[in-house]
Amino acid sequence: MKHPSPVEQTRFEPEDMSPPALRRAVLDGLLASPKNLPSAYLYDARGSALFEQICTLPEYYPTRTELAILQTHAGEMAARIGPRAVLVEPGSGAGVKTALLLAQLQQAAAYVPVEISPTALEATVQAMAARFPQLPIHPQQADFTQAFTLPPALRHVGGAGELGGRVVFFFPGSTIGNFDPQQAQALLARWRLLGGADAGLLIGIDLRKDAAVLQAAYDDAQGVTAAFNRNLLVRINREFGADFVPDAFDHLARYDTVQGRIEMHLQSREAQAVHLAGHTLRFDAGETIHTENSYKYALDGFAALAGQAGWQLDAQWTDPLQRFGVLAMRAA
Repeated sequence: MKHPSPVEQTRFEPEDMSPPALRRAVLDGLLASPKNLPSAYLYDARGSALFEQICTLPEYYPTRTELAILQTHAGEMAARIGPRAVLVEPGSGAGVKTALLLAQLQQAAAYVPVEISPTALEATVQAMAARFPQLPIHPQQADFTQAFTLPPALRHVGGAGELGGRVVFFFPGSTIGNFDPQQAQALLARWRLLGGADAGLLIGIDLRKDAAVLQAAYDDAQGVTAAFNRNLLVRINREFGADFVPDAFDHLARYDTVQGRIEMHLQSREAQAVHLAGHTLRFDAGETIHTENSYKYALDGFAALAGQAGWQLDAQWTDPLQRFGVLAMRAA
């Protein structure tokens, strides 16, 4: 009998940024009132590199805090997940946290990274295959914010269970905070249905805290976050021939205490006009473009939100300063 390679062979297509759809999303946002841009487009190659740099800054606590929680409690988390699990990671990223978890899991049945970028997906596959050569890896090129399916070889897991135990979604990094609560609930509900009756979820959330700590994390002294935010305008100029002057916009991060979210904006320093795709976009001095939200949660508040999506809290871990939480949940 021929045994399949640990890495399910997937054809990685060239990058498809869907320019017409992107142009429409950008135009719609900039013609709206108030103006806004899709946060997903912050992450071109330069934006992703700048974000990796942000994660190392002294002010930016989430990455190192969550990593410390995982280093301390990965064994307990793996015990909650159980043996022979299929670990599905939407938006797979660098894989450092995933490697910590996989190293503790008992004979994971498979790892399924889900990523829209074929380049990022291929990098994840290569890194994880080198780290875990016996682990079956089934990469899935898809937009995890939309409905997606498990690879064909795994779709019966949770039914006949031939390939192993439960399907568990791993979503670290507090990425769930980039979705408004209604979007977050819808996303979690889709995963609950996809995972089946025995599904699990291990998710990182940034907790509510002093506004000064949050402001510093999203407006660092070195200006890296500012460069990351302005890079969105550089990208629009490059890909669509706009004539933004990025330095004519200030980076603005502010905490909305009512909604419990950090908002990132680009604020026009003066009255100016920008040309894009046959449109003249006028900005008043002080007018902003809203580029990203990052929601912060109380532990019980997030558990309640996830409960509306069909999940039940199983266990939770935090750091000594209660800045970040990792929650293990199961299908209700």
